[in-house]
Amino acid sequence: MSTAAFSPFFKFASRTFARSSGSSSARRIVLSGSLAAALTTAAWAYDDNRRGNNNNSNNSNHLLSKAFLGGLFGSKEYEKNTREASKDVKPFEYYQKVYNDIAIKIREHDEWDDGSYGPILVRYAWHNSGSYSQHDHAQTKGGSYSGTMRFAKEQHDPENAGLPGAENFLKSIKEKYPDLSTGDLNTLGGVVGIQEMDGPKISWRPGRKDLGQEAIPPYHRLPDASQTSADYVRSVFNDRLGFSDEEMVALIGVGHSIGRCHTTSSGFDGPWTFSPTVVTNEFFKLLLDEDWDWRKWNGKKQYEDVKTKSLMALPTDMTLKTDPKFRKYSEIFAKDSDRCMTVFASAFSRLLERGISFPSSTKPMIFQTLDEQHIGEEDEE
Repeated sequence: MSTAAFSPFFKFASRTFARSSGSSSARRIVLSGSLAAALTTAAWAYDDNRRGNNNNSNNSNHLLSKAFLGGLFGSKEYEKNTREASKDVKPFEYYQKVYNDIAIKIREHDEWDDGSYGPILVRYAWHNSGSYSQHDHAQTKGGSYSGTMRFAKEQHDPENAGLPGAENFLKSIKEKYPDLSTGDLNTLGGVVGIQEMDGPKISWRPGRKDLGQEAIPPYHRLPDASQTSADYVRSVFNDRLGFSDEEMVALIGVGHSIGRCHTTSSGFDGPWTFSPTVVTNEFFKLLLDEDWDWRKWNGKKQYEDVKTKSLMALPTDMTLKTDPKFRKYSEIFAKDSDRCMTVFASAFSRLLERGISFPSSTKPMIFQTLDEQHIGEEDEE
């Protein structure tokens, strides 16, 4: 999938990036001015979607209060409840080298699910970041900043089951780049996973700092996939993380276009799509077009497609089809891959940065894929 095929936004962005030409060596590619702000601090929002409408039935008064205060003071709670990223970061070329080493290792080690470590690296980055709560102003606010996923206590959160495979995969990278913080490594691994599986460009910034076990967030902040209510989904993605309906639909649907579930970790079983190592909008097409029924088995309650009985959908996934507001965006994303990937890229980048305030000197970075650098082509000839 070519980045030039993405939305007009990326076509515009391509004229802003400094690109290397005809060389295998990476050149510094950063975003500047209003484009950087658009990718890292602004949502891809549309007039027909307002966060104030995303009230959870159990916390509607709380959300209304937040909306009122936001209108008064002009900033969101997640924009204020942050930790300061370090100003002491490496040049862009350093991080492109780290990117390349992760990507090369993904190519060389195809023993993981369906032949790629890409999906689990994306999930690892998401779980490192998705523990953030904008309402927790203590050390335990969560997010990717503190790198606490390296501790056994956080790994044993039931929603993190199965992730040690990603940690073990990244160990050799950490040993080669000991100055790279755990949070920076884990989130960069997710960026590599998305881009090397034909996904959109993800802007990324370094500067996270490893903290101690006192910063481990409490359990049960990450989504419980067995829930069947759209209000529950909003309580996680909107109330805790601050995303709009459109953004949370993109994060869930594109994230579930890749990888699979395992009975030995999550208790669920199977892939969501027929191409679990390629980032696409296929999840939305299958969710809407196929008939689904509860799977008859001894495991957790999950859906299976009626036609082939080889695909699965989680109870939370089905809310993207049954809830009218969610379904509106599922239908849009099923028809418009460009918009789907643009919304996802922006939301995923900001998910990785939830709870972090970056200095103005640290510009967002966009990395070249191995194919764009022509790395490995000589091995294929």
